[in-house]
Formats: sequence, structure tokens, C-alpha cells
Amino acid sequence: MERVFRLHVLASGSSGNASIVEDTNTGKGVLIDCGISKRAFLEGCAATGFDPSGLEAVVVTHEHADHVKGLGVVMRGLSKLGHRPPLYAPAACVSASKALSDLGSDFEMRSFSDADQISAAGMSIHPFRTAHDAAASFGFRFECGGDALGFATDTGMVSPQVREALGDVRILGLEANHGLKMLDAADYPAYVKSRIASDRGHLNNDQSASALRTLLCPRLEAVAALHVSENANTYRAAREALSGVVQQEGHHASVQVGYQRRPILVG
Repeated sequence: MERVFRLHVLASGSSGNASIVEDTNTGKGVLIDCGISKRAFLEGCAATGFDPSGLEAVVVTHEHADHVKGLGVVMRGLSKLGHRPPLYAPAACVSASKALSDLGSDFEMRSFSDADQISAAGMSIHPFRTAHDAAASFGFRFECGGDALGFATDTGMVSPQVREALGDVRILGLEANHGLKMLDAADYPAYVKSRIASDRGHLNNDQSASALRTLLCPRLEAVAALHVSENANTYRAAREALSGVVQQEGHHASVQVGYQRRPILVG
């Protein structure tokens, strides 16, 4: 089995998100979102062993601040070092976000849809639509040298299209945002709770576990629970929801959890 990819989860949660998919044969990578500071980005890269000069593209899932608010400072910081990776973002998200539209005047901005294939860092990247209350929202399937990685956060449901895109991967990053009882008890206004729990909100632990059960396959080696809420979930509960499925099915995949302030390496 080919093992090309590693997933560097620099930060994952409601306060900021950034992950890097690396081709371990070349050291090249693609950044998924950047809702963290330049310092947190650089410290995360150092902690997981990724050289930021290897970034050859940035892909954006959607325009919410916890996914794009750090892009400007990080892109400008990379530019000062002589690295100017192109930025791929849905056109609707660029129109809806000043943070993204402002970047278009200084950096190469390329749009995409779910009908497109993005080629970057030697990888084939296949965007697929997720269900979220954004101008547009996407997950990504990465393929290279016989390896495959799936990445999906910020979706209130797992559609057949999402399930198909995440199937038969070796590394899976999957949202496990909240626990239903913990969300109900959280100190949020009622409308926020309703938004989070809706089909255009975020996956809860049970939904994530149910999706994982259908995605288990011989090829799957590593799973990361992502976008875990610090107010309506616990890292332990998210991990146990997914590891419980793996154990019940007698599967061999390892389960990790992405943290808000502690980078992890998956795969």
C-alpha cells in the first residue's frame, strides 16, 4: 500500500483552523484554510515538522472567519520569504468575504467548483460540496501515487456525495463538533444552538461515528476527529465516539483528535 500523505493539523476548532496535506516523498504540501495567526501557523509547522517553504497551494473550504482570518498575514509572511502559493477559493466565498477579496489584489486567486480537479504539489485535489451555512462550503479528497486522503469539516450532514468522496481513503479527517447533550447545556443563545445542530451546521459525535462506520475499509489506517467544540464537546468524547466504532467493527485504524492549540501529525 502506498503511503504518500501526512496530515498536519495545526489547529482545529471554532477559534481557528489550519491543516496541511504533505507529500512525504517531496516535502511539498497544500494548506487547507488558515484561521490562525502567523505565529501559530509557524509554530504549528515547526511542531509537526513541515517546512512552510514547501507550500505550493492554499485551498479554502469556506469564508467563515475561523477558516480565513489568518490568511492575509500568513500569505504576506510567506511572500517575504519568496514563496507565493496560489490561493484556491470558491468564487461565492471570495465575494462574501473581505478577507478573501482583499487577497485577490496581491496574490494569485483561482476559483473552483465541485466539478473541478485541482492539481498542486503533485497532488490531484477533488473538491466536494458540504452542507454548511456559508456562501459555499467544500471538503477535499487528495490523491497522489496510489494514496488517498479525505477531509471534511463544517457540514451539518453527510450526503451520499460526501460519503462517496471520503470512501476508500487511507487517512480521514472528519468533523466531530459537538455532543447533543453538551450542546443543549452550552451557554449559547437558542438560535446558535439551532444553527449548530441543523443540517447546515456541524456534525455531532453520533453523526460522525455513524458516517465513520460506513467509511471503514481495509485501506483506512488513520482517522482524525476535527473541529471539536471547546464549549459543546470534549476531546475525549469526540475520540471515544470514533474509536468506539473502530473497536466495535474490529478495525485496525488509529483514531486521533485535532486540538485547538496543540498541533498533531496524522499518518
